Amino acid sequence: MPLYMASFGYKPEVWAGLIRSPESREETVRRILEEAGCKLRGLWYAFGEGDGFALIEAPDNSKAAATSLAITASGAFRKFETTVLMSQQELLEALETAAEVHYVAPAEAVHA
Repeated sequence: MPLYMASFGYKPEVWAGLIRSPESREETVRRILEEAGCKLRGLWYAFGEGDGFALIEAPDNSKAAATSLAITASGAFRKFETTVLMSQQELLEALETAAEVHYVAPAEAVHA
C-alpha cells in the first residue's frame, strides 16, 4: 500500500487538555485509521514547527485524502498536512521518465 506522512500541529486548547489528562494517542489513532481502511505505521512527536508526524498506509490517494479531511475537520489541529511518500524505486522510475519529458520554461518560450 502507498505510504503517506501526516504532519500536524495541535491547537493550544488540545495541548491544555492533554496536560490536564495525559493520554497516548497511538492506539486511538490506530483504531480510527483501521476503521477507515488504513494502517498506522508509527506516530512521533517533535519539537519545532510541527508537533508530530504519523506514517500511514492507505490503499490509494482518495482514501488518504478522505481520512486526512475527516481528521482536519475535527477542529483539533492548527495544521494538518499529508504528504505522499515515494520509495527509492518509485523515484528512480520517475527520474527515468523525467528524462523523456521535454519541458520549455516560460521565459524560453517567449524568447525562442
